Amino acid sequence: MKKAVIIKAAAVFSATAVIAVGSNALDMSAVSLFGECGVAGISLSLQQYTENTDKVDNGLVQTASAEKPEGKAAPAAEASEEQQKETLKEEKPVSEFENVGISVADNYVNIRKKPDTESEILGKLYRGAAATILETKGEWVKIKSGSVTGYINADYLAIGFDVEELVDRYGTKWAEVTTTTLKVREEPSTDAVTLTLIPLGESYQVLKEKDGWVKILLDEGEEGEEATTGWVSKDYVDIRVEFEHAISIEEEEAEKRREEEARKAEEEQLRKLEEERRKQQQSSNSGSSNSGSNSSNSGNSGSSSSGGSNSGSSSSNSGSSGSSSSGSSDSGSTVGSGSGADIAAYAQKFKGNPYVYGGTSLTNGTDCSGFTQSVYKHFGISIPRTSAAQSGTGKKVSLDSLKEGDLVFYAKNGRVNHVAMYIGGGQVIHASSPKTGIKISTLRYRTPYCARRIVE
Repeated sequence: MKKAVIIKAAAVFSATAVIAVGSNALDMSAVSLFGECGVAGISLSLQQYTENTDKVDNGLVQTASAEKPEGKAAPAAEASEEQQKETLKEEKPVSEFENVGISVADNYVNIRKKPDTESEILGKLYRGAAATILETKGEWVKIKSGSVTGYINADYLAIGFDVEELVDRYGTKWAEVTTTTLKVREEPSTDAVTLTLIPLGESYQVLKEKDGWVKILLDEGEEGEEATTGWVSKDYVDIRVEFEHAISIEEEEAEKRREEEARKAEEEQLRKLEEERRKQQQSSNSGSSNSGSNSSNSGNSGSSSSGGSNSGSSSSNSGSSGSSSSGSSDSGSTVGSGSGADIAAYAQKFKGNPYVYGGTSLTNGTDCSGFTQSVYKHFGISIPRTSAAQSGTGKKVSLDSLKEGDLVFYAKNGRVNHVAMYIGGGQVIHASSPKTGIKISTLRYRTPYCARRIVE
């Protein structure tokens, strides 16, 4: 079971929340835990304390002194002692994550039905995954994470203040756009060049925060290219922190089946491709044999010339067939088959599989252009390795007339550096980044540069 494909758990923060780790306290007012939020198993939300409306100054609560009733003044020493006790009570440190636990197991820790090592295993909490703590029973902790509720030995959890030191290591910050169209700048300034536009509701990984600006990752780089990043104003995004959460035994089995189905789909497509290649080779050999027979039976140079002409024509047609279908370069000239819809449907079988810089494996990892190249290759169609080169293949089409299977290209400063495949409904599938793997996004998750149609 790959850790990278575990469903994420969201920790939702306000856009101005700042997380500080190590010995510094978190610059947060409070944390509350809720149940399921979309597909997330945990939701961390910052909100102001409602129980105490006293003035806060430099993190210490300053209480206003009440007027003393006439004739009932308490001795100064006694009043001072009471105030000191109250102050100590109010200043007692409380972690913002007192009800959150993060797994510190070497790989994963089992979540059991009862606080007993012999009890039934309900799921697994992988290292770095988060859980809501419901109650503590001796050395056992009852937790809820994702769809799993059960017990974990407390030795395998970082809790409270210990969590604060792990947030940056295991949490991933995301910025969700809260305005209709947001400009992504080259630098954190309104005077900087606009790189692209991003739409309402899309989320992007946060790389850095600086003076009211957020640096986001649009796409990871492909082979030979750097990642596409930019800055957006913090005023127009909501920032949240996501942790991985537990996976149930049933979910783990379902994920294994999905991976197996994707592997079989790849193997089946390769088998079909090899069968088509073999048939084409047999047809080519048969044509050459017939041409040779006609040439040997001919008793004059005219017939021989005619036979040579037919042979040349046959060879030319065979080559034309391979060319028109863009046969796979490393498996010989093959006849491509499958419609754009077939290709798009096949591509979606690998959603959730990992992103690997420079990779071309649909199951073990690929980058953006490796993904599109490998998908088309499995239909006997050869396209170049990089997104820039792929943008010159096929036929140019407008964004308003896209069909399933078309390739959509994105650029930075006029240079193509990312490619996705259109799957219909205003969506594309692409190998985006190590955090998201192969994912589905809206067509305009960043401004498209151009589109090409490889198959009609």
